[in-house]
Amino acid sequence: MITLHHLEKSQSIRILWLLEELGVPYEVKLYDRDPKSRMAPAAYKAISPLGTAPVITEGDVTLAETNAIVDYILDKHDNGRLRPEAGSPMRAKYLFWFHTSQGSLQPLLTNKFVMMAVTARSPFLIRPVAKSIVGALDQAFFGPRLAALFREIEKALGESKWFAGEELTAADIVMGYSMELCAHRGGMTEPDFPNSFRFLKQMREYPSYIRAMEKDGKGTILL
Repeated sequence: MITLHHLEKSQSIRILWLLEELGVPYEVKLYDRDPKSRMAPAAYKAISPLGTAPVITEGDVTLAETNAIVDYILDKHDNGRLRPEAGSPMRAKYLFWFHTSQGSLQPLLTNKFVMMAVTARSPFLIRPVAKSIVGALDQAFFGPRLAALFREIEKALGESKWFAGEELTAADIVMGYSMELCAHRGGMTEPDFPNSFRFLKQMREYPSYIRAMEKDGKGTILL
């Protein structure tokens, strides 16, 4: 049986949602972050090869990295419903958004938030310098790239209900967490991106996502 080692307010909500959607037997072990550092506890780091979320175990297998875990689970438990087969009309869209989340969007968001945290935690005397550097990086690098991705997301969700057609796929499951970050802290606003917020609304109302959030109990975004 798969065991999801679920760190609160982390990307592993994706795997919890996936397991709920597939309806396969699994066990979930919940881990709280350190209240001061907000990092994973030692017990979690002892299991995760990288000390990051998500991570699953099954027998002798210990596996980290979101998309690797998703493919591992789908290989064993999906009949093609959540992963369009090769040659299908939606296959290219599925692959693009499935990998965009972890290949482009999530790294940009994470780096942007890390830089913001560095500014906030800098000593008072050097904070203006740190703020200036981070602002320049955001204007030259993070901002333009995120804006381009936001436009592509909005366009895609204006063409179909989900990222890869009219039915939920694993691309939506991995994009969902990143979309929450975009809306909460990444600068995506509802008036400018109505299709994106329509996606968020339907995701939050999706039965398997609701079940996942109930088992999580902590919310998805680390503020």
